[in-house]
This record gives sequence, C-alpha cells and structure tokens, in this order.
Amino acid sequence: MGNGPRAISAYVAFGADHGLDPAQWRSPFAASRPFVTSTIIGATTLAQLETDIAGCLLRLSDAVIQDIEQLHLTYPNPRP
Repeated sequence: MGNGPRAISAYVAFGADHGLDPAQWRSPFAASRPFVTSTIIGATTLAQLETDIAGCLLRLSDAVIQDIEQLHLTYPNPRP
C-alpha cells in the first residue's frame, strides 16, 4: 500500500485545522503558484459548485500556504 491514504488524511486534517474544506483551499493554493494560469473545478452538484466558488474567492495567508507546501514535501507523490 502506498502513501495515498495517509496523504489524503493529512490534507483533510490540515483543512479541518484551518476551518477549510479541501475543495475550498485547493484552487486558491494552485492559483498562488507562479506557473499556474487557471484552475479547473469539477462540481457535479449545486452544493459542490457553491463550495468551489467560495474557494475561488478565498485568499490564503502566507502561513497557510507554507503549511500546504510543507505537506507537499512530506507527501510529494501520493500513491494508492
């Protein structure tokens, strides 16, 4: 078994610690990367769309971005 389940748990826990749904902070984090020109959302329900839109309006603090970057260093290539 790979580290995918541990990575997922760590990212979900991170979001909970910061009061954020993973679907909310993924888009602003991705957009904060200098090489990203757009992000894609994948909502299939109105509730998911509302969460995604709320995320697009979210501004992450430098501290939160650094925490996400640290998680990425811990789990650079999650595998199932």
